[in-house]
Amino acid sequence: MTRWMLQTAKNKFSELIKRARSEGPQLVTKRGDDAAVVLSVEDFLALSAAAGADLVDFFRASPLREIPAELLTRDQDTGRDVEL
Repeated sequence: MTRWMLQTAKNKFSELIKRARSEGPQLVTKRGDDAAVVLSVEDFLALSAAAGADLVDFFRASPLREIPAELLTRDQDTGRDVEL
């Protein structure tokens, strides 16, 4: 991810947008600290769609759903008794 100082990003905004579309997300820094990320519309929509996915569908699509139930058992040890 390319880093842009805020002043440079403001002065070369068209170039920043062009690179976001052709190279991917661009990181903008302010006083040396990460401040913002500029994304193409396509990247933003892909992230938005992934964030809006249904949790149930996420678990249904998981490869872990094929694990046999006997492998998912928990140890019944409840720890040790402690005197306070």
